[in-house]
Amino acid sequence: MVRNPQRSALRRLLPFPPAGRPIRKEQERIPREIKVLIASAFVIAIGFGLVAPVLPQFAQSFDVGVTASSVIVSAFAFTRLIFAPAGGRLIERLGERPVYVVGLLIVALSTAACAFAENYWQLLIFRGLGGIGSTMFTVSALGLIVRLAPAGIRGRISSAYASAFLLGSIGGPILGGLLAGFGLRVPFLVYAGALLIASAVVFFQLKDTRLGDRRTGAAQSVLTVREALKDSAYRASLLSSFANGWSSFGVRLALVPLFATVVLDAGPGIAGISLAFFAGGTALALTVSGRLADTWGRRPMLLIGLAVNGLAMAALGFAGNVPVFLAICVVGGVGAGILNPAQQAVVADVVGSERSGGKVLAVFQMASDTGAIFGPILAGIIIDQLPSGSFALAFVVTGVLTAAAFVLWLGSRETLPARGQAAPPGAA
Repeated sequence: MVRNPQRSALRRLLPFPPAGRPIRKEQERIPREIKVLIASAFVIAIGFGLVAPVLPQFAQSFDVGVTASSVIVSAFAFTRLIFAPAGGRLIERLGERPVYVVGLLIVALSTAACAFAENYWQLLIFRGLGGIGSTMFTVSALGLIVRLAPAGIRGRISSAYASAFLLGSIGGPILGGLLAGFGLRVPFLVYAGALLIASAVVFFQLKDTRLGDRRTGAAQSVLTVREALKDSAYRASLLSSFANGWSSFGVRLALVPLFATVVLDAGPGIAGISLAFFAGGTALALTVSGRLADTWGRRPMLLIGLAVNGLAMAALGFAGNVPVFLAICVVGGVGAGILNPAQQAVVADVVGSERSGGKVLAVFQMASDTGAIFGPILAGIIIDQLPSGSFALAFVVTGVLTAAAFVLWLGSRETLPARGQAAPPGAA
């Protein structure tokens, strides 16, 4: 049988399962250890949501302005970013589990310290220390999932993990607002207590899990960042992670509510509802996107997710009324929900369960954090410096960046291995 080279080239570009790869039937169950991490993620997300609504108010209680209270929020993300490389080195030296537990403890203690801060500068320092612990448990949690998740259900596990965080982040602010009625310091203490419980559960539930930790003396290969960058899938994942951080974690939180109040003149109620609609779209997509990433392939889901999210974000600035605006928010959330599980599964495929890749995972996380930090800054500059219509331009820039990630993924490899095969490490 003679193959048509043009048809083969088309198959590589289009988001279809590679030829010869069977559609998988789900047979594997999520390991118990992964379920522990998912439950812990839910607790962490609820706790983060507890303090998020009250943190700016608590900062302003020390007689500072809006800018200073915003710095308190940014300090957490900034220390997460700058400490990520060190967190990756700790994982490679000590192992994922100890770094995860210590990271939770650091966030717990720093959050409790925030409750007893006596001035603005103490609050800033304590909140910044929390960012160090956050990047430790975030990167090590991804490392644990890489090591413990069977390759055939990595997408489903990433989807379940993301869903736990999403549900926690939705319920946390509601509970935090109620607890704030007892005092602005109370949510910090409740969050710290929840983290102490979560760290104890993870420590005791995973202490007998065989992972080939460094302390056992077992030899284990390490995937370096230089080696990972030779893989087209990892390179594309960095750009899509940056674009997703810019869009879903940066511009969405900073610009979408502002557009509702300033441009649509819809009031703060619609601003909050818009974020809920976006989260609802993400939750809807997460119910199926992980399974599709494990059957159809990682690359098709990434391409679809980037296309849907990018087009929705670019269209937001042209919404002329509230119903259209909210509908686009839902579509944007669906795109993010399609994208995220496949993206994390790709990085897990690249690292593999038999290698350590702390620095590789840290760089991947840094890409998202960098986008989340600089996206709102550039969007704010565009809106402040340019004439009317600049909101639309800021959203279009976000869509263009997502489109760039889409183009890079068109030429990148599929990492989902065929049944019974391992993904080739470092494939171009």
